[in-house]
Amino acid sequence: MKKALPIVVAGALAVLIAGCSTSSSGSSPDKSTPGAATPAATTNTKAGNSTIGVAIYKFDDTFMTGVRNAIFTAAEGKGKVDIVDSQNSQPTQNDKVDLFITKKVNALAINPVDRTAASIIIDKAKAAKTPVVFFNREPLADDMKKWDKVYYVGAKAEQSGTMEGQLLVDYFKAHPEADKNKDGVIQYVMLKGEPGHQDAELRTKFSVAAIQDAGMKVEKLAEDTAMWDLVKAQDKMAAFLAAHGDKIEAVITNNDDMALGAISALKAKGYFKDNKFMPVVGVDATAPALKALEEGTLLGTVLNDAKNQGKATFNLANVLAQGQTPNKENTGYDVTDGKYVWVPYKKITKDNMKDAQ
Repeated sequence: MKKALPIVVAGALAVLIAGCSTSSSGSSPDKSTPGAATPAATTNTKAGNSTIGVAIYKFDDTFMTGVRNAIFTAAEGKGKVDIVDSQNSQPTQNDKVDLFITKKVNALAINPVDRTAASIIIDKAKAAKTPVVFFNREPLADDMKKWDKVYYVGAKAEQSGTMEGQLLVDYFKAHPEADKNKDGVIQYVMLKGEPGHQDAELRTKFSVAAIQDAGMKVEKLAEDTAMWDLVKAQDKMAAFLAAHGDKIEAVITNNDDMALGAISALKAKGYFKDNKFMPVVGVDATAPALKALEEGTLLGTVLNDAKNQGKATFNLANVLAQGQTPNKENTGYDVTDGKYVWVPYKKITKDNMKDAQ
């Protein structure tokens, strides 16, 4: 009996360690979930016992960090999440999906690196009978139809673009002096996100359309991609200023990180002091952007609700993991066309910052 005791203790410790390892907060890249004790994806799982494999396109994206944290928070007491960093590489993400399937996770939640590559992931998931929820980067419509266990959580990018344009319309109506050359035309520059990304393309298009729909004329002085990145945006904005200088009357960006990069370049040229102002708008309502709003350097942003995107993503994946069909009752969110959960945007200015905090 004395010899058996260490074996029992060791076994108990092994179970304890395995239990503690199955949930990842996503605070560091690629914490893998042991899969030996994970039920097969085809088996209906009781609430709290499901494991969701989550792949983020890259961990160092400010907005996606908020979504990642929201997924982890939503999972507390309800299921396990194994969150990994795809390092902005689609082949790497495909490998992560293969690993999740090998571990027999109960559902997948994927923020694709390349939305056009969703078809590959869907094929893998379907073959393994593992439901998949895409989020933030919307797969092509035809890919969404490939299987009835494919869902999407996100926001309608055209709405955020429209709201950006409306922020500028409101500003120019209240501040006619912002038309520096008094030609009745808003001369603007555009900082775009990733080429081909639905958010970048639609925010770009609809922000300008909203200004025109309000009866204002616009002239694009320059446009370039900064890949959602603050540093790249600072460099691009510095180049815009070197080429166009004080001809620029407004800066439109596809996200807050790029807006903050533009603001840094503008500060270097003497803006935001001595009554020299440039209206800059962004999207996401991140904490650094709200600070810029408070300081008066960012004109406005659009709340991209990371909390509800993360919560909805987990809720859908968790319901699917239990063999159920997602609906308003079991997820807390309206499921449009049996496939989509849309999280609405909201305009944020210094006056209503509390709505985003």
